[in-house]
Amino acid sequence: MNIHEYQAKALLRAAGAPVSDGRLVTRAEEAKTAAGELDGPVWVVKAQIHAGGRGKGSFKEPEAGEGGGVRIARSVEEAAEEARRMLGRTLVTKQTGAVGKEVGRIYIEDGADIAREFYLALLVDRQTSRVSFVASTEGGMDIEEVAASTPEKILSFSVDPATGYQPYHGRRIAFALGLEGKQVKQCVGLMGTLYAMFIDKDMEMLEINPLVLTGEGRLLCLDAKMGFDNNALYRHPDIAELRDTSEEDPKELEASKYDLNYIALDGEIGCMVNGAGLAMATMDIIKLYGAEPANFLDVGGGATTEKVTAAFKIITSDTRVKGILVNIFGGIMRCDVIAEGVVQAVRDVGLKVPLVVRLEGTKVEEGKRILNESGLDVIAADDLGDAAKKIVKAVKG
Repeated sequence: MNIHEYQAKALLRAAGAPVSDGRLVTRAEEAKTAAGELDGPVWVVKAQIHAGGRGKGSFKEPEAGEGGGVRIARSVEEAAEEARRMLGRTLVTKQTGAVGKEVGRIYIEDGADIAREFYLALLVDRQTSRVSFVASTEGGMDIEEVAASTPEKILSFSVDPATGYQPYHGRRIAFALGLEGKQVKQCVGLMGTLYAMFIDKDMEMLEINPLVLTGEGRLLCLDAKMGFDNNALYRHPDIAELRDTSEEDPKELEASKYDLNYIALDGEIGCMVNGAGLAMATMDIIKLYGAEPANFLDVGGGATTEKVTAAFKIITSDTRVKGILVNIFGGIMRCDVIAEGVVQAVRDVGLKVPLVVRLEGTKVEEGKRILNESGLDVIAADDLGDAAKKIVKAVKG
């Protein structure tokens, strides 16, 4: 689960990390009052969406004026005007795609006297199964570009969970960033605060870009992105309350109601599979035969007819889907339950695209019988390779 910048900064502030003072605005008429509560003399007006690259983005509507989703204002009136221009408009960045995201919240904060900018992140390293620090002197830039063009400017190391964070970790980062004197002590303390927060809140990612050194020699978290482990949210009801469902894909949101593992993708072939490994293999073989998967959807081992029906409806609600591949290997999951769910869903929503079904395993004969007697226009497949070939052929003609 991701949260907005203003929410992340509130958590950082509560943990004792240095952040600028700011105010949230959801209505244009609130903006002038909010800006007036800050010291200035420079204000930063930031669109709040779950996507990076806001400053380099652009709005679809000309009424939003020139500039991206992060703008500098030199007066309270100017800050209020920029907030008014952005609220309700659609911001397009590299991460939103061409569709963009509507801006429903604005964060106005005090400007900072920036002497230097750095990049800092904590994340879960899947290879080492440890928490890793990533730091670079190239703050404010896309870290992917830095990694590709100047990888020597990135420091990355993991923390042994047996010892946890130690001061030498912070000193290592400080020296890599070129900090000196009291700045090193600040860095050691800040890294310890961030690491403790990362562990305590069950985060998956914490990115500070940029982390800045002010003209006064003070470290300041100028931006913040946080992602949390959904499976651990039951331990953090305060974090769960920060969820903004308007920022989530409606199909993924609907899937979560039925405990379905669903992720929307950009392809044209919808997939319904049981088991994450089989789902990955299904997506791979679709690509192998020249098409692209429209989603990752794992119905799990204990799916009911209701869940399968919901899953099928979610797939068919995606207008980009030109064909559907159902690939079930019945171990815990029974093939007849899948078949009943597919039949029920098709009867509820109709079938306007080709449907290929591959069933194997527990109750497979009963599942095939249910499909055969349903009167549906289903293309049967013998194995995964055969299923992929048939759905790609049906979609591509």
